[in-house]
Amino acid sequence: MKTIGAAKFKEQCLPLMDQLDHEGLVITKRGKPVARLIRYENNCGHLIGSMKDEIEILGDIFSTGIRWEAEGDDWGANDDDQS
Repeated sequence: MKTIGAAKFKEQCLPLMDQLDHEGLVITKRGKPVARLIRYENNCGHLIGSMKDEIEILGDIFSTGIRWEAEGDDWGANDDDQS
């Protein structure tokens, strides 16, 4: 990985960004690494459909498996008494 001092990076930042390789560039200050510049890769388009044929759905994914009652009478929806 290439290393460059902060002052030199400041002078040449635009050409250095254009020349970035896959490893990137380490920026140093007084000989100590302070930052790493890497090329940005836009992978958003690869997410859609990336798991196709990789996932298998077993059973009913819309059910909890627990039987429950949800009749209208239980909620009072059919009561004649309207207070």
